[in-house]
Amino acid sequence: MVLNMHVPFVHPADPPWLIEERLFFEALSETYLPLLETLDRLDADHVPFRLALSLSPPLCHMLSDESLIRRYLEFTDRQIEFGFQEIKRTEGDPAMQRLCRFFYDQAVDRRILFTERYEGNILKIFDYYQKKGKVELLATAATYAFLPFYANYTEAVQAQFEVAIASHRRFFDINPQGFWLPELGWNDELDKQIRSYGFSYTVVDSHAFFLGTPPPVRGTFYPAKTPAGILLLSRDHYAARDLAEPETGFSFDPRYQDCRDDVGYELPAELIKPFLGPGGVRARTGFKYRSQGDGRSPAVAPKPLYDPESAVEKAREHARIFLENRIARFKKAEEYMDETAISLCAYDADTFGRCWYEGSRFIEALFREGAQREEIQFMNPAEYLYKQPPGSYVTVVPEFSSWGVNGYAEMWLDATNDWIYRHVIRSLERMIELAERFVDDTGLKERALNQAAREILLAQASDWAKMLYKGESPEYARSQIEGALRNFTTIYESLGSNYISTEWLTNLERQHNIFPTINYRVFRRKH
Repeated sequence: MVLNMHVPFVHPADPPWLIEERLFFEALSETYLPLLETLDRLDADHVPFRLALSLSPPLCHMLSDESLIRRYLEFTDRQIEFGFQEIKRTEGDPAMQRLCRFFYDQAVDRRILFTERYEGNILKIFDYYQKKGKVELLATAATYAFLPFYANYTEAVQAQFEVAIASHRRFFDINPQGFWLPELGWNDELDKQIRSYGFSYTVVDSHAFFLGTPPPVRGTFYPAKTPAGILLLSRDHYAARDLAEPETGFSFDPRYQDCRDDVGYELPAELIKPFLGPGGVRARTGFKYRSQGDGRSPAVAPKPLYDPESAVEKAREHARIFLENRIARFKKAEEYMDETAISLCAYDADTFGRCWYEGSRFIEALFREGAQREEIQFMNPAEYLYKQPPGSYVTVVPEFSSWGVNGYAEMWLDATNDWIYRHVIRSLERMIELAERFVDDTGLKERALNQAAREILLAQASDWAKMLYKGESPEYARSQIEGALRNFTTIYESLGSNYISTEWLTNLERQHNIFPTINYRVFRRKH
């Protein structure tokens, strides 16, 4: 299993109540902490488990930013305060009050877990499990850029790689073997670039294999290698479909919690004051009392109250079915191949938390059930690849692909967001020019050049184009792109006129403080 952990970058200087900040808080409370609780329980019970994780550099930076963590704790305190009020409000309804107490206790427990057991730093816990050999950490691009769009600009890709590797070493003190392609975006030009930075393998979507040249004879059940020697693992399309296929996927079961039905959107404003933003804008409280039900409109039939025990039991049942499905496909594959077949189950981490409340329980049940099965074994990608005969891989040129809508690039390049790239690429060309022109500068000029590098990297993040495509906070996405490009242009013109405002630059460094050790020379051409 490989989980991708990434959220859009939030600047510590941004005003509170941004939806992106709340998404980060919710991901921490509803995805990352439950996942760690799961690993803790499995470890305590000596249940063997293997899990691969890609933690993006922006996420790692945010998880280590003291001001954001302080705001997160304020957010959890508001949840606890609200939960206490909800327990009082529902005194006349025992079933509802029981649910209130459930979510209230959960909020209290997770705050204690985060501050006391994890000491406010979950990165060191992931590192702990990595050192125990139970978790493998993959690297990914510095700002989670959709790399195929920049593959013709070698300097842009090398900057994404070099800054990401430096960030990974800073947080985890290890050179990763695997590279997670942001959005699983692949094209041929990336082959040699991935190899040149010492990565052994990467993951692509299934149609990259099926439409590859030549198509691998063992399909997605066995790795292949690229002409440059990078080992390729293909995502199991059927494993993804089992969980997330609309309406038929496990996560859509009627017993599971309706993650969108938050009481913060239903109660009178005076009862949710801790969750009212500027202008009375409502926010999610984390208290979600309804199950998904049969899909009918609440106006036709009210959704039933959520039953945590029933939902957890259903998650265990789904874990058993999931394993049976994998085993059945393995048995079929064994008729056509002699090698050890693999199913690489790759998902966005939020699938098992923020988007599917019972997801962490599903993962736990999966490992517990798997420990009882002799015909199946969980392994990390590097562990699996190490055990295969080196000469067993066929060479394949994978098809251009991603795991976005329809499998290609329309999510990051359509009428809603195509305007981005002419501005980003023009600024990128200017950044390369600056890196070539100012080779050995120090002091204020070097600080400005380093900040210019940060701005152009932030402008390349795939999140902004995706948000514009989906219509999710499009104003924020546009402001982030335009702000980064405006800041870059200001620095570029200041260097041209040989005048830089120290105060302005210092403020900008404080706001966009990601990659503290960045060196603008990563944008220099490799001669």
